[in-house]
Amino acid sequence: MENFKSDVEVKLVALDMDGTLLNNKGCISLANRQAIKSAKDKGVIVVLSTGRSLLTCREHADDLELGSYLVTVNGSEIWDENRELVERNLVSPEHIQWMWNLSNQHKAKFWAINTERTLHNELPEDLYNFEWLKFGFSIDDDATRELVLNELTAKGEFELTNSTLKNIEVNAAGINKARGLAVVCERLGIDMKNVMAVGDSRNDLMMIKEAGLGVAMGNAQEVVKEEADWITSSNEEDGVAKAIQKWVLE
Repeated sequence: MENFKSDVEVKLVALDMDGTLLNNKGCISLANRQAIKSAKDKGVIVVLSTGRSLLTCREHADDLELGSYLVTVNGSEIWDENRELVERNLVSPEHIQWMWNLSNQHKAKFWAINTERTLHNELPEDLYNFEWLKFGFSIDDDATRELVLNELTAKGEFELTNSTLKNIEVNAAGINKARGLAVVCERLGIDMKNVMAVGDSRNDLMMIKEAGLGVAMGNAQEVVKEEADWITSSNEEDGVAKAIQKWVLE
């Protein structure tokens, strides 16, 4: 597959954060920083495409001096270079209530992101007064997780992914990182075939499949590696820097 992709001209690099850009301590390595700076110096746009909200990814974007778009909460929100909201895709409060009940039924840990903050294992009594972006289940037991996934799937109204093998991430139907990047590319006048997308989990799968060059981390889930055009090193071994070096800078 590598030779087939060697003629891709990368104009935009889309980076997942957890398990990809960040190491296991939640930090950005010096090698990754330098590679991103070199890509930017070459005129390549670098976009964070993450399951995190703006509140929890903005610091890293600012730290890297990324004056570009952000795709956050798996595509539920898209922000422009001035951190102004371009698009917001909500999960209804009724669905949040239903998933909260489902988590209680299966004694599952959960988190939920609204436009103001991320909540863990608790929801406000007035949850109908908030705008919700994502719901997540964290379930160690495989059988229980499968049961919950089956109920979510049967509902037929959600985009279902994960960011680790132990969780389930729930966005509004049709909302994912690939769709978010497509919006960004349209606004920038860039074709998706000129995008290199790098990630490690199922919430990266669609952008890896739809980008001109899809790169899986060495620590990626097997399903992601199977769909990728190239596999780089792990997030502990500067995998992002190595992918940028090979496909953008060489």
